Amino acid sequence: MNHPLFQILDHKKDCVGYFTNNLLKPGAPPPLEGATWEYSSHLPGSNYDLGRIYAEGKKLTDVCPPELKEEWGTIKSTLRACLKSFQTARLSLEDNCFYDTVPEYFLYQYLNTKNKITEHVLRSFPRPANYDHLYNLIEVLEDIRSRPLNLDVAPIGHLLASVRGQNFHRTIQSVKPVCDYNPWGTITGRLATNPNSFPILTMNKEFRACIKPKNDWLVELDFNAAELRTLLALAGVEQPKNDIHNWNVKNIFDGKLTRDEAKVKTFAWLYSNKENKQLERLYNKDLVRDKYWDGLKIETDYGRIIDNVDEHHALNYIVQSTTIDMVHEQAYKVYELLKGRKSHIAFLIHDAVYIDLAEEDRYEILNLLDTFKKTRYDMFKVNVSAGRNLGEMKELRL
Repeated sequence: MNHPLFQILDHKKDCVGYFTNNLLKPGAPPPLEGATWEYSSHLPGSNYDLGRIYAEGKKLTDVCPPELKEEWGTIKSTLRACLKSFQTARLSLEDNCFYDTVPEYFLYQYLNTKNKITEHVLRSFPRPANYDHLYNLIEVLEDIRSRPLNLDVAPIGHLLASVRGQNFHRTIQSVKPVCDYNPWGTITGRLATNPNSFPILTMNKEFRACIKPKNDWLVELDFNAAELRTLLALAGVEQPKNDIHNWNVKNIFDGKLTRDEAKVKTFAWLYSNKENKQLERLYNKDLVRDKYWDGLKIETDYGRIIDNVDEHHALNYIVQSTTIDMVHEQAYKVYELLKGRKSHIAFLIHDAVYIDLAEEDRYEILNLLDTFKKTRYDMFKVNVSAGRNLGEMKELRL
């Protein structure tokens, strides 16, 4: 690891500066190769080694080398004392730059030690095979985190009298109105949310109407039966152009089941030991399992490695992890397409991407759809919905 080490002083938009070679410098670091602990929107480009990706999301304390543990422990104690004093003095770090609130000598000590831990991680951990994919995802998630949600409880006011409604209301009053995702929250890559984040992934659907766009519309891009399509793609089967459950009715069940019956039967078979020769003939679970699982670990097309996997979980992990990495890959393409526009990605919910669309960008919907559905495997059918709030989305026929 020969790249220069540096640390961003603060991630807030108006607090721009960095630390390198024992110097505090104003502005963003130069757009050259370098190494730091974690992503920041102040980084001008993507030619950086991020220690936290090498460490698979672990915290600094968890990867601190033995010779620095005592020093880092002292620094953490001082940080906790500073944060406690800020609370007592009612000094908000949301409104003040971190480097303006702590003594300069401590800032140097903290950043120097952070550099040393980062250097240790980059020397000790291999570069993950999915490094670039994770870097792109983290860039998208940081942009989402920087944009507070537009919340309005008026449309769900009639629901807040119930116990469930009161609990939800208390929750959203006690957390930040932002979607703060943890990309390392699950072994398959499915997102989790960090503490104090708006509960976008777990909120009951009946309360979704409280989320409104900051612009004019919320637009949802959602793959039709994403995991089934992924399984077909991994098995080398051409993608159906229409709804996959209707396709199953015709091509697998000979038209003898309704769409809903076919859907229930297909998912009951997918991750179970139940035999169904009709489904296996096209979806070929055994072929996919044997291709990506060696009897102990899984390695997907995205370079994601999952260790200590038994046969019972193997197919589930292969399909789920590949699907979610594909969704995140497509979300990054959408994010790139929207750069410089008023519209932006508002949040992600499992396999769907939600765009806060400005009226001036309405003619970009077809371009966004075309970009999202062109996956590395094939053209996947995408369902598109739009609405004035998250609870009142209607499908668009495009």
